[in-house]
Amino acid sequence: MDEVIENKLGAARTRLILDKPFLGALVLRLPIVAADPSWCKTTDTDMKKLYVNPEYIGQLSVEETQFALAHEALHCALSHFSRRAHRVKLRWDMACDFAINPILIEDGLKPPPHIMYLREYIGMTAEEIYPTLADNENDADNELGQDNNEGDQDQGEQSDQGDAKDTENKKLNSQQQNDGDNGKGQSGDSEQPSPDFKQGGSDDDTQKEPPPTPNNDEIQNLSAQWQQRLAGAAQQALQAGKLSQSMARLVDHLLQPQLPWRMLLARYMSATAREDYSYTRPSSRRGEPAIYPRLRSHMVNIVVALDISGSIATKEIKEFLSEVDQIKAQVRAKIALHACDTEVTDEGPWEFEPWDELKLPIQFKGGGGTRFTPVFDWVEKQEMCPDLLVYFTDAEGEFPLSEPQYPVIWLVKGKAPVPWGQRIQLN
Repeated sequence: MDEVIENKLGAARTRLILDKPFLGALVLRLPIVAADPSWCKTTDTDMKKLYVNPEYIGQLSVEETQFALAHEALHCALSHFSRRAHRVKLRWDMACDFAINPILIEDGLKPPPHIMYLREYIGMTAEEIYPTLADNENDADNELGQDNNEGDQDQGEQSDQGDAKDTENKKLNSQQQNDGDNGKGQSGDSEQPSPDFKQGGSDDDTQKEPPPTPNNDEIQNLSAQWQQRLAGAAQQALQAGKLSQSMARLVDHLLQPQLPWRMLLARYMSATAREDYSYTRPSSRRGEPAIYPRLRSHMVNIVVALDISGSIATKEIKEFLSEVDQIKAQVRAKIALHACDTEVTDEGPWEFEPWDELKLPIQFKGGGGTRFTPVFDWVEKQEMCPDLLVYFTDAEGEFPLSEPQYPVIWLVKGKAPVPWGQRIQLN
């Protein structure tokens, strides 16, 4: 690599360590390697190394280079490579770019020109963005999501959404340049990166070919490693007093349990089922002289509350109720359904026996604010102690001051925290 490029990369990484220690610690985990422009147009990563196109880096300022390095490090820290699953690679890579770039802009980094950025995607995860992108089976190798035919954007704040959509469509219709499996999702060993990122100045030190595709075991190992690195980097930055609020929210969200919400909900609802062995004497008419233990299941009482303040779509509520309906049939649950924005609806509650189908009794119209206290007040007035209360919400509202005696599950859409109870991430 040219000495000028090496110096620029070194300066960018040093500034990240000093000014953004959280991102700097993540970047330090990735030794920087010069890559052949034939497969690396801008920057790329295999979760073990960070590959850069020297010609591209030469066009950036030191501040923009900081953004490019942090961009790749966040792909690793967010485990985007292991979250892809069955999704089309190009669409997934674009969704990840649209999710990451607003985070870095909010954290005060200066983006390079022409990055993938739309205000409508601010605060959304890659999983939420992915379905909104046009379908296309072709792949692309432009990792940072840039299109040199588009106009400038001033740190994303003045981005033209029409131009960004054009960029998106051009990427989706680009020709496949390689086998499409390099980039996010690549594997590597877990050894500590060398403090010296330089690969030498000769062309022989340039990565000529994209790194190999990992297997599933390697992906899972890397995901676990980066989860630990994420937590460690956040702790260091917090101790230094340089972890921004936006990054703190991101880290808190990422360290939440990542199991599918349906699996977690089924686990907690099943745990409330009161099953025990009965040793009651059998009927004498059956002629059984011995007494054998028999497993008896008792019906459980569950309160389900829906946030209808407008932040939760009707389609999402129906999916949630359908999932609860399938689980309640297995655990013999009787359900009292409430809908609430600032107050519980006058039409409710609706009660469903274990054999009844749990569904929306009416079409709700979203209200203004959100208060959770009315549902808990109703439970208290009924002088009941349910086996479980499940609240489907975005968790942005007024909570009761004290935690009730019965277990509470918050099924949350978004990143807002809850003061008590078990929080399950919807996404």
